[in-house]
Amino acid sequence: MADPPRRQRPAGPGGAAPGDRPVEPPLWEQLAEQHAALPQGERLQKVLAQRGYGSRRVCEDLVSAGRVTVNGEVAALGRRVDPEHDRVAVDGVPVPLAAGLVYYVLNKPAGVVTTAKDTHGRPTVVALVPGEPRVVPVGRLDADTEGLLLLTNDGDLTYRLTHPSFGVEKEYLAWVDGRPSAGAVRRLRDGVDLDDGRTAPARVSQPQPGMLRITIHEGRNRQVRRMCEAVGHPVLRLVRVRIGPLRDATLEPGTWRELTPDEVRALYDATKT
Repeated sequence: MADPPRRQRPAGPGGAAPGDRPVEPPLWEQLAEQHAALPQGERLQKVLAQRGYGSRRVCEDLVSAGRVTVNGEVAALGRRVDPEHDRVAVDGVPVPLAAGLVYYVLNKPAGVVTTAKDTHGRPTVVALVPGEPRVVPVGRLDADTEGLLLLTNDGDLTYRLTHPSFGVEKEYLAWVDGRPSAGAVRRLRDGVDLDDGRTAPARVSQPQPGMLRITIHEGRNRQVRRMCEAVGHPVLRLVRVRIGPLRDATLEPGTWRELTPDEVRALYDATKT
């Protein structure tokens, strides 16, 4: 006697029988997908410690306190970052992450030009520091001006230190012809009219007759020289002694050194708006 025919279960939508469950991928595939969805890179506290913000424990405390942001959002402990793409800040101050960044401070002597190459064969500031990695001067000092000059391959810091909107101070000592009167000093403080417009108020004092200490936050070409000439006291010698928080009275003319992590952070902090 033949077996009775089996009853077929009606097909559901898409041809699948009702009650059939989709086949789940193996657990290792699920974990791999979850891992790929997480931020990749190094742990944030490790990156901060490498940039001189303290031990990993100190950096963990910074993150836990909500003082660290990644791409504008407050970071959680355990967050990973990609130094090539993520933007990290501590207390609103950017943290330079890219590999291979260098920061040099040079005491530029007179007669050296602030360019990478000079068509007249004059010595350049770039020739006074290591050739690799390639760096550029941050701003300019004219050939006759001496003093502190930064050179770096950090484009973000270069922009921040040179753009007038950030208002980073530069301080100069200027030995001038004659002895400026109180009125001349006051004019320098209040602003003088130059061919490219009136200068912003400056901090000016006369520590000794014929020597002015001038602090400005603009970056016009030969500005201090033109300011002094405008009040009748041409500059005889000009030396830049400070860039934002950075000073170094021990650096001999023509010599350079690398900035410390604290100095780099202080320069970034000076550009915080």
